[in-house]
Amino acid sequence: MKFVANLVLALCLLGAIPCALAAAQTAQTDTAAEEASAAYDAKDWAKSARLYEPMVKAHPETPRLWFRLATSQLELGQLDQALQTMEQGLKAGVPPVFAEFAIATIYADRKDTEKAFEHLQKALDAGYNKPEQFDSDAHLAVLRRDPRFAKLRQQAEHNLKPCASTPENRQFDFWLGEWNVETTQGGVPAGQSKIALILGDCVIQENWQSDGNPYSGKSYNMYNAALKRWEQFWVDNSAGNIFFYGGLKDGVMDYWTDEIPQPAGPPLKRHLQFIKLSPDKVRQYSQGSTDGGKTWTPEYDFTYIRKK
Repeated sequence: MKFVANLVLALCLLGAIPCALAAAQTAQTDTAAEEASAAYDAKDWAKSARLYEPMVKAHPETPRLWFRLATSQLELGQLDQALQTMEQGLKAGVPPVFAEFAIATIYADRKDTEKAFEHLQKALDAGYNKPEQFDSDAHLAVLRRDPRFAKLRQQAEHNLKPCASTPENRQFDFWLGEWNVETTQGGVPAGQSKIALILGDCVIQENWQSDGNPYSGKSYNMYNAALKRWEQFWVDNSAGNIFFYGGLKDGVMDYWTDEIPQPAGPPLKRHLQFIKLSPDKVRQYSQGSTDGGKTWTPEYDFTYIRKK
Protein backbone atom coordinates (compact mmCIF):
# COMPACT_ATOMS: atom_id res chain seq x y z
CA MET A 1 0.00 0.00 0.00
CA LYS A 2 3.05 2.27 -0.18
CA PHE A 3 1.88 3.51 -3.59
CA VAL A 4 -1.41 4.73 -2.12
CA ALA A 5 0.34 6.45 0.78
CA ASN A 6 2.71 8.22 -1.62
CA LEU A 7 -0.19 9.31 -3.83
CA VAL A 8 -2.10 10.75 -0.88
CA LEU A 9 1.03 12.58 0.29
CA ALA A 10 1.56 14.02 -3.19
CA LEU A 11 -2.04 15.28 -3.33
CA CYS A 12 -1.52 16.93 0.06
CA LEU A 13 1.66 18.67 -1.07
CA LEU A 14 -0.09 19.88 -4.23
CA GLY A 15 -2.92 21.30 -2.15
CA ALA A 16 -5.50 18.99 -3.72
CA ILE A 17 -6.62 17.65 -0.33
CA PRO A 18 -6.08 18.88 3.24
CA CYS A 19 -2.94 17.43 4.78
CA ALA A 20 -4.81 16.42 7.93
CA LEU A 21 -7.18 14.37 5.78
CA ALA A 22 -4.22 12.94 3.87
CA ALA A 23 -2.60 11.81 7.11
CA ALA A 24 -5.81 10.14 8.27
CA GLN A 25 -6.32 8.36 4.93
CA THR A 26 -2.71 7.16 4.89
CA ALA A 27 -2.98 5.83 8.45
CA GLN A 28 -6.26 4.07 7.62
CA THR A 29 -4.75 2.46 4.51
CA ASP A 30 -1.67 1.30 6.39
CA THR A 31 -3.80 -0.16 9.18
CA ALA A 32 -5.99 -2.10 6.73
CA ALA A 33 -2.93 -3.48 4.94
CA GLU A 34 -1.34 -4.55 8.23
CA GLU A 35 -4.54 -6.24 9.41
CA ALA A 36 -4.94 -8.09 6.12
CA SER A 37 -1.33 -9.23 6.14
CA ALA A 38 -1.58 -10.38 9.76
CA ALA A 39 -4.76 -12.35 9.01
CA TYR A 40 -3.13 -13.97 5.98
CA ASP A 41 -0.01 -14.92 7.95
CA ALA A 42 -2.17 -16.33 10.75
CA LYS A 43 -4.19 -18.35 8.22
CA ASP A 44 -7.39 -16.64 9.34
CA TRP A 45 -8.76 -17.13 5.86
CA ALA A 46 -12.23 -15.67 6.46
CA LYS A 47 -10.83 -12.43 7.80
CA SER A 48 -8.09 -12.38 5.15
CA ALA A 49 -10.62 -12.75 2.33
CA ARG A 50 -12.89 -10.11 3.84
CA LEU A 51 -10.04 -7.59 4.09
CA TYR A 52 -8.35 -8.28 0.77
CA GLU A 53 -11.54 -8.17 -1.32
CA PRO A 54 -12.06 -4.37 -1.03
CA MET A 55 -8.33 -3.82 -1.39
CA VAL A 56 -8.35 -5.69 -4.72
CA LYS A 57 -11.28 -3.60 -5.94
CA ALA A 58 -9.52 -0.40 -4.93
CA HIS A 59 -6.15 -1.37 -6.36
CA PRO A 60 -6.56 -3.99 -9.13
CA GLU A 61 -3.11 -3.07 -10.45
CA THR A 62 -1.40 -4.76 -7.45
CA PRO A 63 -0.70 -8.46 -8.24
CA ARG A 64 0.03 -9.42 -4.62
CA LEU A 65 -3.50 -8.51 -3.53
CA TRP A 66 -5.07 -10.78 -6.17
CA PHE A 67 -2.85 -13.69 -5.16
CA ARG A 68 -3.62 -13.36 -1.45
CA LEU A 69 -7.36 -13.01 -2.01
CA ALA A 70 -7.43 -16.07 -4.29
CA THR A 71 -5.41 -18.11 -1.78
CA SER A 72 -7.78 -17.13 1.02
CA GLN A 73 -10.80 -18.10 -1.09
CA LEU A 74 -9.19 -21.43 -1.97
CA GLU A 75 -8.56 -22.26 1.68
CA LEU A 76 -12.20 -21.40 2.44
CA GLY A 77 -13.31 -23.86 -0.23
CA GLN A 78 -14.68 -21.09 -2.44
CA LEU A 79 -13.25 -22.72 -5.54
CA ASP A 80 -15.15 -20.87 -8.26
CA GLN A 81 -14.34 -17.50 -6.72
CA ALA A 82 -10.71 -18.51 -6.16
CA LEU A 83 -10.31 -19.59 -9.78
CA GLN A 84 -11.84 -16.39 -11.11
CA THR A 85 -9.69 -14.26 -8.79
CA MET A 86 -6.45 -16.03 -9.69
CA GLU A 87 -7.16 -15.84 -13.42
CA GLN A 88 -7.77 -12.10 -13.06
CA GLY A 89 -4.62 -11.87 -10.97
CA LEU A 90 -2.65 -13.56 -13.73
CA LYS A 91 -3.82 -10.85 -16.11
CA ALA A 92 -2.97 -8.20 -13.51
CA GLY A 93 0.62 -9.38 -13.27
CA VAL A 94 0.84 -12.25 -10.79
CA PRO A 95 3.91 -14.15 -12.08
CA PRO A 96 2.80 -17.27 -14.01
CA VAL A 97 5.21 -19.40 -11.98
CA PHE A 98 3.01 -18.78 -8.91
CA ALA A 99 -0.38 -18.17 -10.50
CA GLU A 100 -0.37 -21.33 -12.60
CA PHE A 101 0.62 -23.50 -9.63
CA ALA A 102 -2.22 -21.97 -7.59
CA ILE A 103 -4.70 -22.53 -10.43
CA ALA A 104 -3.56 -26.16 -10.57
CA THR A 105 -4.36 -26.61 -6.87
CA ILE A 106 -7.82 -25.16 -7.43
CA TYR A 107 -8.54 -27.60 -10.27
CA ALA A 108 -7.19 -30.45 -8.13
CA ASP A 109 -9.68 -29.54 -5.40
CA ARG A 110 -12.39 -29.55 -8.06
CA LYS A 111 -11.27 -33.09 -9.01
CA ASP A 112 -10.49 -31.89 -12.55
CA THR A 113 -7.17 -33.73 -12.80
CA GLU A 114 -6.56 -32.98 -16.48
CA LYS A 115 -6.81 -29.24 -15.91
CA ALA A 116 -4.73 -29.56 -12.76
CA PHE A 117 -1.92 -31.30 -14.65
CA GLU A 118 -2.19 -28.80 -17.49
CA HIS A 119 -1.60 -25.86 -15.15
CA LEU A 120 1.10 -27.64 -13.14
CA GLN A 121 2.96 -28.06 -16.40
CA LYS A 122 2.54 -24.36 -17.18
CA ALA A 123 3.94 -23.47 -13.76
CA LEU A 124 6.92 -25.75 -14.29
CA ASP A 125 7.53 -24.39 -17.78
CA ALA A 126 7.61 -20.92 -16.21
CA GLY A 127 10.31 -22.11 -13.80
CA TYR A 128 8.48 -23.41 -10.71
CA ASN A 129 11.21 -24.90 -8.49
CA LYS A 130 9.72 -26.00 -5.17
CA PRO A 131 9.57 -29.82 -5.25
CA GLU A 132 8.74 -29.91 -1.54
CA GLN A 133 5.37 -28.33 -2.36
CA PHE A 134 4.53 -31.39 -4.43
CA ASP A 135 4.91 -33.44 -1.23
CA SER A 136 3.27 -31.13 1.29
CA ASP A 137 0.45 -29.30 -0.50
CA ALA A 138 -2.77 -30.97 0.65
CA HIS A 139 -4.65 -29.70 -2.42
CA LEU A 140 -2.53 -31.93 -4.65
CA ALA A 141 -3.30 -35.15 -2.75
CA VAL A 142 -5.71 -36.35 -5.43
CA LEU A 143 -2.94 -36.19 -8.05
CA ARG A 144 -0.17 -38.09 -6.24
CA ARG A 145 -1.23 -41.56 -7.37
CA ASP A 146 -1.08 -40.53 -11.02
CA PRO A 147 2.24 -41.52 -12.73
CA ARG A 148 2.45 -38.06 -14.27
CA PHE A 149 2.82 -36.49 -10.84
CA ALA A 150 6.24 -38.01 -10.11
CA LYS A 151 7.55 -36.82 -13.48
CA LEU A 152 6.39 -33.28 -12.82
CA ARG A 153 8.00 -33.36 -9.38
CA GLN A 154 11.27 -34.37 -11.04
CA GLN A 155 10.94 -31.36 -13.32
CA ALA A 156 10.55 -29.13 -10.24
CA GLU A 157 13.75 -30.64 -8.82
CA HIS A 158 15.49 -29.98 -12.13
CA ASN A 159 14.28 -26.36 -12.09
CA LEU A 160 15.68 -25.99 -8.57
CA LYS A 161 19.06 -27.48 -9.44
CA PRO A 162 19.31 -27.64 -13.23
CA CYS A 163 22.93 -28.79 -13.22
CA ALA A 164 22.70 -31.41 -10.45
CA SER A 165 22.14 -34.41 -12.71
CA THR A 166 24.09 -33.34 -15.81
CA PRO A 167 27.24 -35.50 -16.09
CA GLU A 168 29.42 -32.71 -17.47
CA ASN A 169 28.53 -30.42 -14.57
CA ARG A 170 29.67 -33.05 -12.08
CA GLN A 171 33.15 -33.62 -13.58
CA PHE A 172 34.88 -31.28 -11.13
CA ASP A 173 33.11 -32.43 -7.96
CA PHE A 174 36.28 -34.17 -6.77
CA TRP A 175 37.51 -30.69 -5.74
CA LEU A 176 34.55 -30.01 -3.44
CA GLY A 177 35.19 -29.83 0.29
CA GLU A 178 37.28 -28.06 2.92
CA TRP A 179 41.04 -28.39 2.54
CA ASN A 180 44.37 -27.71 4.15
CA VAL A 181 46.77 -26.80 1.35
CA GLU A 182 50.52 -27.33 1.39
CA THR A 183 53.36 -27.33 -1.10
CA THR A 184 53.65 -30.63 -2.94
CA GLN A 185 57.40 -30.61 -2.40
CA GLY A 186 58.26 -30.30 1.29
CA GLY A 187 54.73 -30.13 2.69
CA VAL A 188 54.98 -26.47 3.71
CA PRO A 189 51.57 -25.02 4.73
CA ALA A 190 50.32 -22.69 1.99
CA GLY A 191 46.70 -21.92 2.78
CA GLN A 192 43.15 -22.99 3.44
CA SER A 193 40.43 -23.44 0.86
CA LYS A 194 36.74 -24.17 0.92
CA ILE A 195 35.22 -25.38 -2.36
CA ALA A 196 31.42 -25.40 -2.53
CA LEU A 197 28.55 -25.74 -4.95
CA ILE A 198 26.43 -22.61 -5.38
CA LEU A 199 23.67 -21.33 -7.68
CA GLY A 200 21.67 -24.51 -8.11
CA ASP A 201 24.79 -26.69 -8.21
CA CYS A 202 25.80 -24.99 -11.47
CA VAL A 203 28.84 -23.17 -10.10
CA ILE A 204 31.80 -24.41 -8.06
CA GLN A 205 33.06 -21.59 -5.87
CA GLU A 206 36.58 -21.60 -4.47
CA ASN A 207 37.36 -19.59 -1.33
CA TRP A 208 41.12 -19.27 -0.78
CA GLN A 209 43.03 -17.82 2.17
CA SER A 210 46.83 -17.91 2.25
CA ASP A 211 48.71 -18.91 5.37
CA GLY A 212 51.08 -16.31 6.80
CA ASN A 213 49.88 -13.38 4.68
CA PRO A 214 46.60 -11.58 3.93
CA TYR A 215 46.28 -12.77 0.33
CA SER A 216 42.85 -14.23 -0.45
CA GLY A 217 40.76 -14.90 -3.51
CA LYS A 218 37.82 -16.68 -5.06
CA SER A 219 37.27 -18.56 -8.25
CA TYR A 220 34.03 -19.40 -10.02
CA ASN A 221 34.04 -22.57 -12.09
CA MET A 222 31.29 -23.81 -14.37
CA TYR A 223 30.67 -25.97 -17.39
CA ASN A 224 29.80 -23.82 -20.40
CA ALA A 225 27.32 -26.03 -22.26
CA ALA A 226 27.25 -23.75 -25.31
CA LEU A 227 31.03 -23.96 -25.81
CA LYS A 228 31.32 -27.47 -24.30
CA ARG A 229 34.15 -26.52 -21.98
CA TRP A 230 34.91 -25.70 -18.37
CA GLU A 231 35.70 -22.11 -17.44
CA GLN A 232 37.21 -20.51 -14.35
CA PHE A 233 37.23 -16.85 -13.40
CA TRP A 234 39.65 -16.01 -10.57
CA VAL A 235 39.53 -12.74 -8.58
CA ASP A 236 41.55 -11.71 -5.53
CA ASN A 237 42.09 -8.99 -2.95
CA SER A 238 44.97 -7.43 -4.88
CA ALA A 239 42.77 -6.51 -7.87
CA GLY A 240 44.02 -9.53 -9.79
CA ASN A 241 41.88 -11.61 -12.12
CA ILE A 242 42.49 -14.50 -14.49
CA PHE A 243 40.22 -16.27 -16.97
CA PHE A 244 40.87 -19.95 -17.68
CA TYR A 245 39.14 -22.42 -19.97
CA GLY A 246 39.58 -26.10 -20.70
CA GLY A 247 38.08 -29.39 -19.62
CA LEU A 248 38.49 -32.80 -18.06
CA LYS A 249 41.07 -34.91 -19.86
CA ASP A 250 42.17 -38.33 -18.60
CA GLY A 251 40.80 -37.52 -15.16
CA VAL A 252 42.66 -34.18 -14.93
CA MET A 253 40.91 -30.81 -15.00
CA ASP A 254 43.06 -29.01 -17.56
CA TYR A 255 42.79 -25.20 -17.68
CA TRP A 256 44.53 -22.75 -20.01
CA THR A 257 44.63 -19.01 -20.55
CA ASP A 258 45.17 -17.00 -23.67
CA GLU A 259 48.33 -14.90 -23.70
CA ILE A 260 48.01 -12.25 -21.00
CA PRO A 261 49.85 -8.91 -21.46
CA GLN A 262 52.38 -8.18 -18.72
CA PRO A 263 53.57 -4.79 -17.36
CA ALA A 264 57.08 -5.71 -18.49
CA GLY A 265 58.24 -8.47 -20.78
CA PRO A 266 56.39 -10.74 -23.19
CA PRO A 267 52.80 -11.94 -22.67
CA LEU A 268 52.25 -14.81 -20.22
CA LYS A 269 50.25 -17.92 -21.05
CA ARG A 270 49.17 -20.14 -18.14
CA HIS A 271 48.40 -23.84 -17.79
CA LEU A 272 46.58 -24.87 -14.58
CA GLN A 273 45.86 -28.50 -13.69
CA PHE A 274 43.80 -30.16 -10.95
CA ILE A 275 44.80 -33.79 -10.48
CA LYS A 276 42.79 -36.12 -8.26
CA LEU A 277 45.31 -38.16 -6.30
CA SER A 278 42.74 -39.86 -4.04
CA PRO A 279 39.30 -39.04 -2.60
CA ASP A 280 41.06 -36.87 0.01
CA LYS A 281 43.95 -35.39 -2.00
CA VAL A 282 44.05 -33.11 -5.04
CA ARG A 283 47.14 -31.65 -6.66
CA GLN A 284 46.98 -28.14 -8.14
CA TYR A 285 49.84 -27.45 -10.52
CA SER A 286 50.36 -24.15 -12.35
CA GLN A 287 52.86 -23.43 -15.13
CA GLY A 288 53.59 -20.34 -17.21
CA SER A 289 55.00 -19.74 -20.65
CA THR A 290 56.34 -16.53 -22.18
CA ASP A 291 57.24 -18.02 -25.55
CA GLY A 292 53.80 -18.97 -26.80
CA GLY A 293 53.74 -22.37 -25.12
CA LYS A 294 57.06 -23.72 -26.41
CA THR A 295 58.51 -24.01 -22.92
CA TRP A 296 56.87 -23.99 -19.50
CA THR A 297 58.07 -22.87 -16.06
CA PRO A 298 56.40 -24.03 -12.80
CA GLU A 299 54.62 -21.21 -10.93
CA TYR A 300 53.37 -23.20 -7.95
CA ASP A 301 52.61 -26.79 -7.01
CA PHE A 302 50.11 -27.41 -4.19
CA THR A 303 48.48 -30.45 -2.64
CA TYR A 304 44.99 -30.13 -1.16
CA ILE A 305 44.42 -32.40 1.85
CA ARG A 306 40.83 -32.82 2.91
CA LYS A 307 40.03 -31.63 6.44
CA LYS A 308 38.63 -34.33 8.74
